Amino acid sequence: MHGIIAGLLVVMAAGPGQGQDEAVFDAAAVGRFAELALECVHKEYPNKISHVLNSDADVRPPRELTPVFSGCFDWHSAVHGHWLLVRLCRTYPQAPFMDRARAALAKSFTPEKVAAEVEYLRGEGRGTFERPYGLAWLLQLSAELHEWDDPQAKEWAATLDPLATEAADRFKEWLPKLSHPIRTGEHSQSAFAMGLVFDWARSRGNKQMAALVAQRARHYYLHDRGASLSFEPGGQDFLSPILAEADLMRRVLKPAEFAAWLGAFLPELSVDGSLDWLQPAVVTDKTDGKLVHLDGLNLSRAWMLEGMAAGLPPQDPRVAGLLGVAGEHRRAGLLAVTGEHYEGGHWLGSFAAYLVTKRGL
Repeated sequence: MHGIIAGLLVVMAAGPGQGQDEAVFDAAAVGRFAELALECVHKEYPNKISHVLNSDADVRPPRELTPVFSGCFDWHSAVHGHWLLVRLCRTYPQAPFMDRARAALAKSFTPEKVAAEVEYLRGEGRGTFERPYGLAWLLQLSAELHEWDDPQAKEWAATLDPLATEAADRFKEWLPKLSHPIRTGEHSQSAFAMGLVFDWARSRGNKQMAALVAQRARHYYLHDRGASLSFEPGGQDFLSPILAEADLMRRVLKPAEFAAWLGAFLPELSVDGSLDWLQPAVVTDKTDGKLVHLDGLNLSRAWMLEGMAAGLPPQDPRVAGLLGVAGEHRRAGLLAVTGEHYEGGHWLGSFAAYLVTKRGL
């Protein structure tokens, strides 16, 4: 734990801006993030399954129900735990953990295990399984594997494709039927998942899916006005409903259009570079699995604020304030990624890596 804290303190000293990224991913810190994933991707218990029982025959352990993603406490955390390993392997191919990470990924990504996952998703009563959060992360994992210029990764990507296709098909069916956006700070939120799906669609050249997400984003959010961050956060949020919406819309609107929309949607944003309009959340009990969500909120707020800044014209007066507040949330969030308590350790590393490697940008 002391190694990661030391690495993150370098980030805190660096202040907001590009310098943080190089600092946080020095060799020691990269290894600590990898360890968080390696320690949990095949750790079956404790486990919180979201499982519909149709008969006694469905009473089975996680490793039999969903053999690829049976670790990390729950299915979606296992998915983005695997994504974390792939992301770090892509970014740091010479890192000491590479052989162990490849072995862990190879253990998971087999045709037999993926076929069992597909069968599970298609089971009776599982039409809403891990929708939308877990399925969106699955598509992000698929995109990461396909983008990795590595022969073994290409094999894994092809192996995972049937499951990714199943996930994509579910979004194609669900989004046209979803009459209203889901404005929560947890897994059911629609905006964050749609952002991941949109990025997957662009990565894979799936113009149909990209168009569908853009159309539904406009339908849900284009006419939103007068949001106030004073209503956030909820006490167990790990996603901001307001910032996630803005981070989605910067993906589907051109800079000038996004700038105008953001002014009407979130008029309280600073235009003078001030940083007092949004403070990092504070976790009072790191052993409480719900309360520790707020550590993840600081990380996700940081990347969403950076995304909003990237979506604006460079000269926009709101950019400085967005990046400054993002820096404060980045420092608070990264300091919390210690792995000391499994309640946060099984998932916060993924959020940290998503932020620091600028995956969403």
